[in-house]
Amino acid sequence: MNLIKSKEGKATREAFGDEILELGKENENIVVVDADIGGSCKTGKFMKELPKQHINVGIAEQNAAGMAAGLSTTGKIPFVSTYAVFGSLRMAEQVRQEICYPNLNVKIACSHGGLTPATDGGSHQAIEDMGVLRTFPNMKVIMGADYHSSRKLIKAASEIYGPVYLRFTRGPIPIIYNEDEEFEIGKAKHLKKGEDIAIIANGDTLNLAIEASEILENQGISVNLLDMHTLKPIDREAILECIKIGKIITVEDHNVINGLGSAVSDVVAEEGSARVKKIGVQDQFGQSAPYEKLLEINGITVENIITTAKSLIENRGDVKNV
Repeated sequence: MNLIKSKEGKATREAFGDEILELGKENENIVVVDADIGGSCKTGKFMKELPKQHINVGIAEQNAAGMAAGLSTTGKIPFVSTYAVFGSLRMAEQVRQEICYPNLNVKIACSHGGLTPATDGGSHQAIEDMGVLRTFPNMKVIMGADYHSSRKLIKAASEIYGPVYLRFTRGPIPIIYNEDEEFEIGKAKHLKKGEDIAIIANGDTLNLAIEASEILENQGISVNLLDMHTLKPIDREAILECIKIGKIITVEDHNVINGLGSAVSDVVAEEGSARVKKIGVQDQFGQSAPYEKLLEINGITVENIITTAKSLIENRGDVKNV
């Protein structure tokens, strides 16, 4: 696989804006239900070019979920567009009762995931969203690692039946994949094959995992690297291959409780024996600060991935959470 790894990135919310417009032009049943933040969620072009397929309910996210549920029963494929903190928490009851329980064909497409809202502060940083929604039966939970993968996963979500949660970044993140790369929901991307340590990352942290893996390999450490873009259904077969290595690091822009690390640990506990170290938000709220600083505060850094990997390989017991 040829990775681009461009430092000149794009926010994955841009991917949503671009892809949903193309999908809407191809299929008149695609509908966007906005919660009055189309500018931030990049649905402005969709609204202008396809006004008959766009509904703005105002600052009423719970109503957006209910309306989307109703639209789906008429054959429409609604995408509810809002911030991740609102789409997962304010709408939680409606998503559970009105979308997941009857298993309706509604997609929840949310920008400002994880710590990426940065200076907006802890109130707008959704660090629990994927964990909350992965506990809802029938829900699929997805986060692309860059612009191109996000576009492919949005398209894939539009083509399958049932509830899907799509999480996007507010700020730009590096481009990793070629635009022709294909993605399958529920199937991890295997970026590197190695025998000494397994690193599993998703979303905006994948570029950190790639950089750390390159440094480790230059130091003679063989890395098995996965992009686990689908948190639910998680790729159990890919995790089983990591269990054979016996040492796994998960990296995520999400609370270490009930996120990627917990999902991987569930499989490890059921299927085999391995040590798992979780790098992510350390069960604390965010604050208003630059994005990179927030990652550093939580130990979501290239340096911490490298240190954790070496500690696991050496079987030391001194790996510490930050």
